[in-house]
Amino acid sequence: MDSAELGRRLKSARLAKKMTQSDVAGTFITRNMLSLIESGNATPSVKTLEYLSSVLEIPMEKLLSESGEDHLLEQSHLQTLQNAKNFLSMQQYHELLQCTDKPEGLFADEFHAMRSIAYLELAYELARSSQTEILQNAVTYARSAAQEATIGIYANPARAAQANQLIANLAKYLSDYYSSLAQNSQ
Repeated sequence: MDSAELGRRLKSARLAKKMTQSDVAGTFITRNMLSLIESGNATPSVKTLEYLSSVLEIPMEKLLSESGEDHLLEQSHLQTLQNAKNFLSMQQYHELLQCTDKPEGLFADEFHAMRSIAYLELAYELARSSQTEILQNAVTYARSAAQEATIGIYANPARAAQANQLIANLAKYLSDYYSSLAQNSQ
């Protein structure tokens, strides 16, 4: 479902309940943001969508539902989001990455944000090793974290910077290690 259709549904639900934008926005979001969402010029975050669903007393599944194949796809994305949130909260990062391997749909931005967290946590975990192969894998994970952290509305420059700093630290360590090997072989 595109942002325009979602906005139309939210506005229809609000008008059916005879609520103003200010009534619905409350203290959670601004009236301006609700206006942008209703006009299809902004896509609400999952948290905002959950809030609007609650205020308008419409289950999220019904709000997002479409007929046919699109409906099944949106339901699948919603289920994937819930699974990913569970994996993240349980620190099951490999599982999170597997279930969000192709970030797309209404929740793609959320998937990229969660993937950046998972990759960075895995990179830090591997960076504790002293084995060069494992440290090289840590660099790969950190690169993925930096890339994922720059995508979408939840782009996180601080997380990208953390990942890049970890890459720099690992590169220095590996460089020093290989230099010492070269010196010892002479």
